[in-house]
Amino acid sequence: MTVGQTPSLRRRLHAQLDPRARRAKGLSPLNRVLMVLILLATGLAIVETEPALAGAYGGAFVLAEVSLGLLFSLEYALRLWTAPERNLKVRPWRERLRFVFSPAAIADLIAILASLAVFGGSSAMLLRLIRVGRILRLAKLGRMSRAFDHMVEAVTTRRDELLLSPAAGFFLMIVAATALYLAEGAIQPDKFGSIPRALWWSVATMTTIGYGDVYPVTVLGKVLAAVTAIFSIGFIAMPTGILAASFSDAMQRHRSALQEAAADDPAL
Repeated sequence: MTVGQTPSLRRRLHAQLDPRARRAKGLSPLNRVLMVLILLATGLAIVETEPALAGAYGGAFVLAEVSLGLLFSLEYALRLWTAPERNLKVRPWRERLRFVFSPAAIADLIAILASLAVFGGSSAMLLRLIRVGRILRLAKLGRMSRAFDHMVEAVTTRRDELLLSPAAGFFLMIVAATALYLAEGAIQPDKFGSIPRALWWSVATMTTIGYGDVYPVTVLGKVLAAVTAIFSIGFIAMPTGILAASFSDAMQRHRSALQEAAADDPAL
């Protein structure tokens, strides 16, 4: 777009819907409204699972859900229409097709269909599935935040290091369960009588949950449990440092990209 040229309606609407196309900081006015509607719709879907409220205000819930479903259907249609603005080098129908099959759009479609299916389905299981489908609207909040994009980029760029942490944790979990099986299996056969039984203790200890329903009673078992707990703290904390550094790098790259884009295009 040249200097002084007015952006098209589709481009302006795309900038309102997609934070990545918006140069100003913060959410656009349209995304602010959508965020409120998403939180309201999710709250209604949660509250409606209470039988007393569903029985007393069933009609109001249905009316609100259908109204919100129609609004989100309009949003979906607008996102589909503006999808070509994401990549002007690709044919519009290809970019729209890519949008339709994206995970975010599929989650949107499931939530919309769940909203418009309030009149059907007498099965209790079907009703529960419909309510769960509506809660998928929460996934839409991620698209309204640049920080979410930074987080995805941070995880993607450090995926090898992040995969190493759960792999090492899984190895330690098996080793700890085996050690406690050998140390406590004969004394507490109901809790440590096999490696699969000891795995429950291993998971609870390594995640620092420590329910207290399963614990060693021998000196050797307690020593092994202490060693497991100390090592597990390091394994659990390791991804935090990796993500923090990667997140900081991703934000710095985005700032640099925005500064370069602003320098190249004075109209931005």
